[in-house]
Amino acid sequence: MTLLTEADEISHIAFGFMGSKALFAALELKVFSHLAEAPMTAAALAQAEGIHEDRAMTLLTALAGLGLVSVQDVVFSNSPAAEAFLVKGAKYDFGDYIRLQVGKQMYPLLDQIEGALMGTMEEGTTQSYADWFSDPEEARLYSESQHAGSLGPARQLARSLDLSGGKALLDVGGGTAAFDITLCKAFDDLSATVLEFPNVASLGRAYVEEAGLSDRISYREGNALEADWPEGQDVVLMSYLFSGVPGDSHDGLIEKALSVLNPGGKILIHDFIVEADRTGPSLAALWQLQHTAFTPEARSLDAGWLTDTLSDGGFTDVSIATMIPQMTMLAQAVKA
Repeated sequence: MTLLTEADEISHIAFGFMGSKALFAALELKVFSHLAEAPMTAAALAQAEGIHEDRAMTLLTALAGLGLVSVQDVVFSNSPAAEAFLVKGAKYDFGDYIRLQVGKQMYPLLDQIEGALMGTMEEGTTQSYADWFSDPEEARLYSESQHAGSLGPARQLARSLDLSGGKALLDVGGGTAAFDITLCKAFDDLSATVLEFPNVASLGRAYVEEAGLSDRISYREGNALEADWPEGQDVVLMSYLFSGVPGDSHDGLIEKALSVLNPGGKILIHDFIVEADRTGPSLAALWQLQHTAFTPEARSLDAGWLTDTLSDGGFTDVSIATMIPQMTMLAQAVKA
């Protein structure tokens, strides 16, 4: 953690929302996909998207200032990162996750943050995932964008784990089964059950069917905090679940996982987790704050508390390591 010393460092934080909106706008206008075909002038982009040339130049200049594109002789090209991660259809594209979930859902919800912190949230505001996902359209928008954003971490998880001895995986709050599809493709003897809200489950089944895994991945509909969990599991996965539920429910989730796991079974908790000394990572801490906007009782999860809680909850061989650099960690532990 580096402490700030200059006024312009504070300004960089205060004006950060401008860069976010520039990125969201560029994704809406397919800027990076256009530039992947060939470097472009502002006039060419304006013609391709039907906008005024001056507006195209203003946006491209902002993107150049952010390092998202390069410019030479007023011709713009993608940066390496934009080419790899923001071009539609690229192998590691997660532009839809940023454009839809972050830009259209998470960003507006941050307007609730002060009320959430002060306990003065107005009636009608979103105050839980259950509340949010009761709206089919909101559930669809979140789930489809989250699917795109989860594929990368899912591949990373598959590379870092050996689940070849496991037969049954329970994914609690598993969304559209991005992790399950990836893990089942990596481990032929693995089958998965996804516990999710009904509006999300209906979307997830389509992704499972498209992947050709309907015989190995099934859904059980319900609220993870209230529903019964199927027993006889070799692995229980909870990805982004702890940050989206009240903090006082964490002990119960760990207790439920212990009760349904076979002896020697493994619990996996993937989430926004900060270091035990709470010095960062800053991006993980900001994601925790963001979740408070619509789950006011959410807990700021740190590696020390989680290690102790898993150990006290009946698990052994507890380890916590970085998953997505600067953003998430993966906790692993084994039922004795």
